[in-house]
Amino acid sequence: MRILLVEDHTELQHWLSKALRDAHLTVECADNGADADALLLTQEYGLIILDLTLPKMDGLEVLKRLRARGGKTPVLILTARGGLEDRVQGLNLGADDYLAKPFELVELEARVKALLRRSTGNEALVYECGELKFDTITRMFSYYGQSLALTPREHAVLEALITRGGKPVAKEKLFDEVFALADDANLDAIELYIHRVRKKLESTEPGAAAITTLRGIGYLLQPREPKA
Repeated sequence: MRILLVEDHTELQHWLSKALRDAHLTVECADNGADADALLLTQEYGLIILDLTLPKMDGLEVLKRLRARGGKTPVLILTARGGLEDRVQGLNLGADDYLAKPFELVELEARVKALLRRSTGNEALVYECGELKFDTITRMFSYYGQSLALTPREHAVLEALITRGGKPVAKEKLFDEVFALADDANLDAIELYIHRVRKKLESTEPGAAAITTLRGIGYLLQPREPKA
């Protein structure tokens, strides 16, 4: 799940992006409103975390333009401008939630997870594929009660597959959900991560799930067939 973090404070941006990546989320950053607006014209995100006081373009203007274009991406406003007038204006322009600085990281993570669940249109807390389960609260994969160790990008690949409910995911779409624009990677990198996730799924006993390659269509996660 890819998030756009719009924050001009360098240290806070670094801290937040690291915390979100540690929570197995793909994060792309912008440090001014104009760049954020340009990204939102061409890129899709599961959530936007938006500061209000930004150089080049105010955060409220970024939000206003997004909603005027019909963009429905959830927006969490994160700002030191915590006055009632600013909160009301942001919510009236289409923000989905508001968190004033300073804040506790655990509260931010809880709000982010709630908005992401809501944005999928599915309030289910656990996705399942055979014996493989993904808990959207803990953001952990498990099989037969045992956790599955994954790197952040392996996690992003498997999350994109299991949340599709048995539908294939195109290679290009998978790439968009796993990598940010700033990452030095090409489309073929997805094949490497598919291979790594396959090996980890194959190592589970008696086998949690399997990834099938559908030529010309994409990748499909499905329950593993029992061995004869």
